[in-house]
Amino acid sequence: MTTAATKDAGDGTRALIFALLALACGHMLSTLLRTIPAVSLDLMAADFHIEPQALASLTSVYPFAFAAAQIPVGAAMDRFGVRPVALSLLAGTVIGAIASGFATGPASFAVGQVLLGVATSGMLMCPMTLAAKQLSAGRFGLWSGAILSIGNIGMLLSSSPLAFVVDTWGWRAGFWISAAGGIAVALAVFALVPHQAAEHKDDSSPLSQMIEVLRLGLSRPLRGLIALALVSLASSLVLRGLWGGPWLMQVKDLSRVEAGNQLGAFTLAMIAGPLCIGMIDRRLGRRRALVAASHMVGALLLALMALGAPHYAVSVLFGMPMMPPQYDLVLFVLIGLATSAQPLLFGMSRQLVDAQTAGKALAAVNLAFFLGAALMQSVTGAVAALAGLPAVLLFMAAMLAFGVLIFLAYTSPSP
Repeated sequence: MTTAATKDAGDGTRALIFALLALACGHMLSTLLRTIPAVSLDLMAADFHIEPQALASLTSVYPFAFAAAQIPVGAAMDRFGVRPVALSLLAGTVIGAIASGFATGPASFAVGQVLLGVATSGMLMCPMTLAAKQLSAGRFGLWSGAILSIGNIGMLLSSSPLAFVVDTWGWRAGFWISAAGGIAVALAVFALVPHQAAEHKDDSSPLSQMIEVLRLGLSRPLRGLIALALVSLASSLVLRGLWGGPWLMQVKDLSRVEAGNQLGAFTLAMIAGPLCIGMIDRRLGRRRALVAASHMVGALLLALMALGAPHYAVSVLFGMPMMPPQYDLVLFVLIGLATSAQPLLFGMSRQLVDAQTAGKALAAVNLAFFLGAALMQSVTGAVAALAGLPAVLLFMAAMLAFGVLIFLAYTSPSP
């Protein structure tokens, strides 16, 4: 009897792992799609006959749509379950990738980006919600880091491999490949994710569920986490997905593939970082201090990168026209490691709610992550046009430091 029960438990664990891996591949696809402009912004702008800075601001419609969809997607997962939501979103992702690949100008490209933003909005939340409902708080912390690490492989694919694809077949090929990947992931989800009714089905109206997502996000227990989430992912995602390529190609005079190699190293650090941070967190047991310290270090590193530009403080200090690309490579890797504490914010929020509202609470944090990315992306486009790329990095550093201070103020231990 015990042997049979143990075997059933082992089979259930393996099935859950395969389901989480299939869903995490959807998050990998979304990070690939989100970062395609980083290595093809100049070619896309030339095709559409607009300035790269204007196209950079236009691409912010993706994260804005992504953020706006968090509320209905979070409510839908609690109401209908993960599998039907995931399959619906993957179908939309394939359509959005095809539409973006066929874009002939800024307007049609914006339509494709909005479709992609909505469709990929739940790609991280699907495996996170399944893990939150099926695993203990301790195991959830470990798996949330693993899910983010798997997802960040998409950014690795959009570095050197995508640079090669763009140089060889053009920027549209990245979207065609992504559409094919969406079909493959949908088949994996269909085969591996079991059809289960929502474990804690909420029969309230969709509108009231959406209001609950916002209420949770604005509640005092989550307020500090939300403030840091607004700038945490934005700092690394906007650097990796938008400005990292132009910084290396325009300021440091690297070729597209050379820039892709550096962004690949940055992405490797972002893949390893969540797992490393998760292990450090379990060993230290001081999550609040670890989150604050790692993000503040990230802010300092962003400032140091900016100050290595021609005629800026670090270059002047070392008596060089500008700091060499190797300097940026080291900083990219360190930034990728330092800003990898986002899973800990998910873990902190998970501890503050019950399983019935886990999807909504995680959606509230994820909403802050990507609303912040959307705001950062659109604002930094204006900063770049007015003051140049070093000012973009300094602005991001300042926002990240400010977010840490608000996080510390609202999460201070009770006397």
